[in-house]
Amino acid sequence: MKNTNKLTALVRPIVGVLAAAGIAITLAGCEDATGKTADAPAASAAGGPPISAALVIEKPVAETQEFSGRLEAIDRVEIRSRVSGFITAVNFKPGGEVKKGDVLFVIDPRPYQAEADRAEAAAASARARAELARVELTRAERLLADKAIAQREFDERAASQKELEASARAAQAQSAAAKLNLSYTRVTSPIDGRVSKAEITLGNLVDASAVLTSVVSLDKIYASFDGDEDTYLRVGAQNHKGEPVLVKVGLANEEGFPHEGKLEFVDNQLDTQTGSVRMRATFDNKDRALVPGLFARVQLGGGSAIRNAVLINDRAVGTDQNRKFVFVVGPDNKAEYRAVKLGPTVDGLRVVKEGLKVNEKIVVNGLQRVRPGAPVTPQMVPMDAEVAKAQDNKKDAKVAAL
Repeated sequence: MKNTNKLTALVRPIVGVLAAAGIAITLAGCEDATGKTADAPAASAAGGPPISAALVIEKPVAETQEFSGRLEAIDRVEIRSRVSGFITAVNFKPGGEVKKGDVLFVIDPRPYQAEADRAEAAAASARARAELARVELTRAERLLADKAIAQREFDERAASQKELEASARAAQAQSAAAKLNLSYTRVTSPIDGRVSKAEITLGNLVDASAVLTSVVSLDKIYASFDGDEDTYLRVGAQNHKGEPVLVKVGLANEEGFPHEGKLEFVDNQLDTQTGSVRMRATFDNKDRALVPGLFARVQLGGGSAIRNAVLINDRAVGTDQNRKFVFVVGPDNKAEYRAVKLGPTVDGLRVVKEGLKVNEKIVVNGLQRVRPGAPVTPQMVPMDAEVAKAQDNKKDAKVAAL
C-alpha cells in the first residue's frame, strides 16, 4: 500500500507537466489555425507602416493660373484746398461714404465774398463806361456824316470805345475769378466713394494746394497682378481682340475665389528684367467687400480652353526645400520618391503638370511615416478631397478617444 501511494505521488507531477504541455500545444495549434501567431507583430512590422493610398485621377478642367495681386481703386482723388484760409467746417465722418458734390470742408468765405463783390462792382463800372463810349461813337458817326467833326476826332472816339470795351471784359474776367475763388471755399467731393480722415482739422489755417483728405471709388475695383510670359501668350492676344477672359479673386479670409470679374488690361510689353507683364481685372463691388490695398489671390482663366488634367489630393504633396514631391506605392508596396510640378487647385484637388500618370497609387495620408524605398501597408481611399478629409477626421477622432 505504501508503495502504491509513492508511485501515485511520483506520477501526478509528470501528468501535470504533460497536461500543461498538451494545453500549450493545443493553444499553439489554435493560433496557427486562425493565423494569429506570436510572429504576427513581426510580420506586420515587416510589411511597413499603415498608410492611406489613392489612385491618381484625370478630369477635364478649364485651364487656369493663380497669381498674387493687390486691389486698387479705379478712382482715387486727393482732396486739396485751392485757396488759403481758416477751416470753418468739416462736414464728413472719417471713413464714411460720400457722394459727388458733397461739401467736405468749408474755408472762411468772407474775404473771398468781399473780393467777389468788389470785382463785380468794378466790372459794372467798366461796362457802364464802355456803354457810354458806344453811345458817343454812334453820335460821332452822325456828326461825321454832317461834316460837323473832323475824321481825326471820330477815330479817337472809336479807339477810346474799343479800349473801354476791352477794359470791361477784363473787369468781368476778374469778377469771374473772384467768384470762382469764392466757390473754392466750399471743398466738395468730385466722385462717389469712401472718404479718409481729415488731414487738417477745424480751425486750422490751410494754404492753397494743401492735402485735406482723399476719396476712393467703391462701386468697381481693380485687381492688379503680374503674369508670366506663358500667361501673356495664352490670354494677351485674346484680351487685345476684345474677347472676355474670366478672372476670379479671393481674399485672405475667404475660401476659393468667390468674386468674378473680367480682364481689363494687359500691358503692351514684358518687363525684360523680371519676365513678367502687368495685368489688371475689373470687379463689381456693390457689397463693398473689396477694399483698395488688400492682398488678393487671383485666378486667371483661359476662356473656353478645356483639357484633361491629372489631379491629386493636396494632402499627398510634401515639400523638400523648394521642391514638391509625392510617394508612389509600387507593385511591391514600396514607397518611391517622385518630384512633381504642381498647377492650380480645381474642385478641391491639385493639378499635377509633371511627374505623375493616371491610376498610379500614391500616399495621401501618413506621409510622415514613409521613407523612400521602404515598404508600406496601403489602405485604399478615394482621391476626392472631401471624402479623404472626412475619413481622416474619423481616424483622428478614434485616436483621440483611445
